[in-house]
Amino acid sequence: MIVLLAGLWPGLAVALLLGLGIGALAGWPQDRAIPLGLAAAAAGLGGVTASGLVAGPPGLWLESGALMLAAYAVGCALGGLARPGPDQA
Repeated sequence: MIVLLAGLWPGLAVALLLGLGIGALAGWPQDRAIPLGLAAAAAGLGGVTASGLVAGPPGLWLESGALMLAAYAVGCALGGLARPGPDQA
C-alpha cells in the first residue's frame, strides 16, 4: 500500500484539491441521501478492493480509484464547510 501511495500521491493531491474547490463552490447538499449514497459507494468500492477479488491491472485501477474517490470526498466535505448553507445565510 505504501508503494501505491508513493506512486499515486500527485493524483491524490489533485483529487483533494479538486474536491476542496468543488465543495467550496457547491456547499453541502440539501438532501442527506446524496452524502450517504456516496459514502456507501466508497465503502463498497473499498470493500471490494480490500477483499482482493480483482487482481492484476484491473485491481490496481480499482485500488487507485478507491483512494482517489476517498481523497475527493474528503476534499468535498472540507470545502463544503467553507460555504454556509441556505439556512445559515
